[in-house]
Amino acid sequence: MIKTLLIANRGEIAVRIIRAAKELGIFSVIAFSEADEESKAVEFADDAVCIGPAMSKKSYLNIEGIIDAANKVNADAIHPGYGFLAENSFFASAVESAGIVFVGPRSETIALMGDKINARKAAIEAGVPIIPGSSGQINDITIAKNLAVELGYPVMIKASAGGGGKGIRKVFSSKEFEENIDDAKREALAGFGNSGVFLEKAINNARHIEVQLLSDGKHFLHFFERDCSIQRNKQKIWEESPAIGISEKTKAKIFNAAISLAKNIGYMGAGTVEFIYDSESENFFFLEMNTRIQVEHPVTEMVVGIDLVRLGLEIAGGKSLNLKQEEIRPRGHAIEVRINAEDPANQFFPSPGKILDFQAPDGPGTRFDSMLYLGYEIPPFYDSLIGKLIVWDENRDKAIMRLKRTLGELNICGIKTNVDMLRLLTQDKQINAGRVNTNWLENWLINNLNYLKSNRREVGK
Repeated sequence: MIKTLLIANRGEIAVRIIRAAKELGIFSVIAFSEADEESKAVEFADDAVCIGPAMSKKSYLNIEGIIDAANKVNADAIHPGYGFLAENSFFASAVESAGIVFVGPRSETIALMGDKINARKAAIEAGVPIIPGSSGQINDITIAKNLAVELGYPVMIKASAGGGGKGIRKVFSSKEFEENIDDAKREALAGFGNSGVFLEKAINNARHIEVQLLSDGKHFLHFFERDCSIQRNKQKIWEESPAIGISEKTKAKIFNAAISLAKNIGYMGAGTVEFIYDSESENFFFLEMNTRIQVEHPVTEMVVGIDLVRLGLEIAGGKSLNLKQEEIRPRGHAIEVRINAEDPANQFFPSPGKILDFQAPDGPGTRFDSMLYLGYEIPPFYDSLIGKLIVWDENRDKAIMRLKRTLGELNICGIKTNVDMLRLLTQDKQINAGRVNTNWLENWLINNLNYLKSNRREVGK
């Protein structure tokens, strides 16, 4: 069993992990940067250790510094959360070599699924359908252009490493291919230290469907699906479960595909298999696997009533899953929206600053995961995510109405946020009807930009 846990992360996910650790009787230690000394995570944890300056590369991305901190506090395990080093196989390997438990899959599993080309090969071996594309990295531009013609434009140029929408270009012609291939490579190299890219057919009217998994290495369980199609710049904004408009027969095939892949690679811990669903053909294709707990895990927790973070800690501590697949039953409908410190009316420019007033929503079926408190100074060095509002109700229509009500209660003053944009989304007829895809929000923003500019709130009000 884990006795002392070092949390190598920050923000709302650090608070979430601390809470789960406390409920298991695990002594929690937060590893924090100098910029996060006044954070809620530092306040909530049983102990705290500074791992360096504000800059991520000198703190939250400093592998040696984090392991030194773990040794300093005699930690049995390290939880990476999401982002930063969570899917870094070198970090996981270093943790393992130090004799410390890494809360997540083995380092070789992270390395395998972190390389999208090898992940596609693993999916093929597991009998999981993949999007038609190149068999490996693009090395010859002429051959790649010929393949693009064969696949049929539009096609996607994708970085073979990393994630978060970086190193991805959608191109509609040979000319655009030539104009974007070098940019995609440069962005991939800058973001992931690997300039490798590959080619995939672009799926029109695509929806982003993902399956939550947990495994102790022997038992492989799925916790049903989430629909994450409402995205901006490849970043999810609105996630929900269950996914509407997909037959139960197709969902069962998607679940089986996810479990098959997890078994094939010997997965252990919490993970998510992501798929592209073609609304026109009703076919689905493997996209990638996230080898960590995800930002949107509360959506699943609200629907199935199971604490995924706590189970992940128990698995890391050597405990077997005492659940059977038939015991996991979804109920009702849950929606999560991400609260970001940014200005949608000004190209989503980041908005760090001091919280002058704060009121979190409350009431039935309502959950607000955040690191906010009155007087908190949001640092300018990190991701703009400052909270997640999750609601549950008996069905989707009621869940949207509850989301609308809770967004009305949420009050964050002193900075600009995307809350007004989210309120407007709850009123949209297409969202209410479920007629969205991965390109929908980008088009919606074009049509609603003037409204957001004219109706945005002043900072401090």
